[in-house]
Amino acid sequence: MAQDRKPFQVEANGINVITGAERKGSPRQLFWPWFAANVSVFGLSYGSFVLAFGISFWQAVIVGSIGIAVSFLLCGLVAVAGKRGSAPTMVLSRAAFGVRGNRLPSLISWMLTVGWETVLTILATFATATVFERLGWGGGTTTKIIALVVVTALAVAGGVLGFDLIMRMQTWITIITGALTIGYIVFVAHRVDFAAVSALPPGPVQNVIGALVFVMTGFGLGWVNAAADYSRYLPRGTSGRAVVGWTAFSSSLAPIVLLLFGLLLAGSSPELNAAIAADPIGALAAILPTWYLVPFALVAVLGLVGGAVLNIYSSGLTLLALGVRIPRYAASFVDGVVVVAGTVYVVFFAGTFFGQFQGFLITLGVPIAVWCGVMLADIALRRSDYAENDLYTPSGRYGDVRVLPIATVLAGTAIGWGLVTNANADWLGWQGYLLSPLGLAEGWSGANLGVLVALVIGFLVTFTAGRGRVMAQERT
Repeated sequence: MAQDRKPFQVEANGINVITGAERKGSPRQLFWPWFAANVSVFGLSYGSFVLAFGISFWQAVIVGSIGIAVSFLLCGLVAVAGKRGSAPTMVLSRAAFGVRGNRLPSLISWMLTVGWETVLTILATFATATVFERLGWGGGTTTKIIALVVVTALAVAGGVLGFDLIMRMQTWITIITGALTIGYIVFVAHRVDFAAVSALPPGPVQNVIGALVFVMTGFGLGWVNAAADYSRYLPRGTSGRAVVGWTAFSSSLAPIVLLLFGLLLAGSSPELNAAIAADPIGALAAILPTWYLVPFALVAVLGLVGGAVLNIYSSGLTLLALGVRIPRYAASFVDGVVVVAGTVYVVFFAGTFFGQFQGFLITLGVPIAVWCGVMLADIALRRSDYAENDLYTPSGRYGDVRVLPIATVLAGTAIGWGLVTNANADWLGWQGYLLSPLGLAEGWSGANLGVLVALVIGFLVTFTAGRGRVMAQERT
C-alpha cells in the first residue's frame, strides 16, 4: 500500500481523505502491521492475568480464545469503514456523532491510545532492566532511563515518519519477533507441568465472564478506535469481507498462541504466576538460560515497539481529529512527551503493575465499548461510501453535534462504570455503584459486566434509533 513513497520521508497525510492515486494494495498486506502489533511476548503474561480470576486451565483456554477472536473481529468490522471512507477511524466516526460532536469520542480514543503507548513503554523498560540485571550489567535507575529513551525514540520515529515506514518496520518486526518468540517457547517448554495445570480448580460463571471481559478489553477493544487507520489506504473497490478477515486473522493469530502457552507456564508455577503481576515480561526473562537473554530482550522490546508504533501513529491522528491544529508529526511528538511522563510515574512511583493495568483497561474499556457499539451499528446501516467533504464540514449532511449518539456514550458509560470494579486500583474504588442496587454485589462484582453492557447499549440504541438519520444522510 502506497509503496512508491520513500519510507524515511515524513508522511504528508494527516486526517485528510486519501486520494485515489494513493489508494492501492490488497487486504492481505494488513497482515504485517496487525500481526507485528500483537506478537509481543507480553501476550504470554495474559496467561497469568486470566488465571488470576480463579478459573481452571480449560475455562481460561475457552474464554481467552473467544475473547481474542471476537474482540479482533470487531476491529475487522470497523476497518471496513476505512476502505469505504479513506480517512482515519476517528474522522469516520463523525458520520455518527457530527463533525464537532465527535470530539467527545475522539478524546476518549486519544486517552486509550496514549494509555496503551505508555503501557507498552513501561513493559519495555521493566524488561530491559530485568535482563541487564541478570546479565550483571546493572538494572537500576540508569538502565531504566536509557531503555525508556530508546523505546520512546523508536516509537515516536515511526509515528512521525508515518505509514510507509510503519509498514516496513512491522514487516521486519513480524519476522524477527516471530522467530525469536518460537525460540523462547522451545527453551522454556520443559517448565510446563501438565499435572499442575490440569489440577487447577474451575471457577464460577461470574469469574469466567470477568476473565472474558478482561481479555476483550486487553486485546481487540484496545484497537477498535484505530482499526480503519491502515485500511484507509486500500482502494474503495476492495472486498469488505477480505478486510474483515485479514484484520481479524492477523491480529488474533499470535495472541491466541501466546495466551495458550502463557496459561501453561503460569498454571505450572505459582511463583512465576505471582512474579508476572509485578513485572510481566521481566518475570518471563527470569526463567531463561543466560545466553538467550539478549535475544529475549530484542524480541521483547521489538514486540512492544511494534504495538507502540501503531498506537502513537493513531493517537496523533486522533489528536488532530479532536481539533488540535498542528501537523501530524508534531502530534506524535506531543504524545511521546505524555508517554514519557506516564512511564516515569508507573516505573518509579506507582508500585505493582497489574492493578494499575487492569484499572486502566476496564475504566477506558467501558466508554470505548459504547463508542464501538455506536460505530458498528452506524457502519451496518450504511449502504453507500462516505461523503468525503461532509466529514469535515459542520454544515454538511453529517451535521455538527448529534445529540443521541453523544447521550448514548454518556449514559452507556455511566451504566457501565456502575457495573465494573477494580479492587487492585484504589483510585477506582468509586466504580461499581450499581451492583448493590441491582442485587449483583454478591458474586458478580468481579465479572465487569459493564463493558459488555456498554457495547450492547451503543449498538442497539444506534441500530434502532439511527436508521432514519442514516437513510436521510444517504439520500442527500
